Amino acid sequence: MFFVLKQTALSPAANMAWDDALLESIAVLGRPVLRLYSWSEPAATFGYSQHIADIEKLTALRPLIRRPTGGGLVPHDADWTYSLTVPPAHDWYSLRATESYRRMHEWIQSAFDAIRVPAELSLLRRIEASGQCFVGNEQFDLLVEGRKLAGAAQRRTRGGLLIQGSIQPPAGADRAAFESELLKKAADWLQASSSDAAGPTQSTGALWINLPPSADLIRHVAELAREKYSSVEFNRRR
Repeated sequence: MFFVLKQTALSPAANMAWDDALLESIAVLGRPVLRLYSWSEPAATFGYSQHIADIEKLTALRPLIRRPTGGGLVPHDADWTYSLTVPPAHDWYSLRATESYRRMHEWIQSAFDAIRVPAELSLLRRIEASGQCFVGNEQFDLLVEGRKLAGAAQRRTRGGLLIQGSIQPPAGADRAAFESELLKKAADWLQASSSDAAGPTQSTGALWINLPPSADLIRHVAELAREKYSSVEFNRRR
């Protein structure tokens, strides 16, 4: 079994707080969590180590929120966003960063194939401007007709792995259909290891259950949103 968390549009600070809190909690939750979410207002996020003075020159979108993961500037005015959080006991956690990145995008590719969007993995790195996630592409990004469709950033701690991803959908793509296929295809890409707390992998495919957030988790998200991701000090720390 795996957890899925589908949420209505949240503030930029709350979105980053949820992913951060899930990473802190994932070892206790004991099974991967796929979070599918959207934004209550246009915003942009940028990598944890980036300099905000550089980011301010690259986009007119505000607010600017520092992510808990790395990577480059991502505009959130028309994208589809998700995160995948993996506990240390799951086999995905042991993958090297490049293989983890590739597996995530192969999974997304399979869902787009199912809704007849012909996406392909980039095998080469093509950077046209530094600092922006969707200008140029990295190896194993997902492309449609040469344009970057999906990118992601990762953070690994002793307590788990967080992947934050953005999809810039092609015109006419149906998000609900895509997300439905993403859940269906999970059996091929999110196989649980024998040590996963959820038990043996289901032979008929992944079984998703809705994540029931605890009161403590909800309180911690609110605290992170207020004191960290809404903080000028945090977002302008470098």
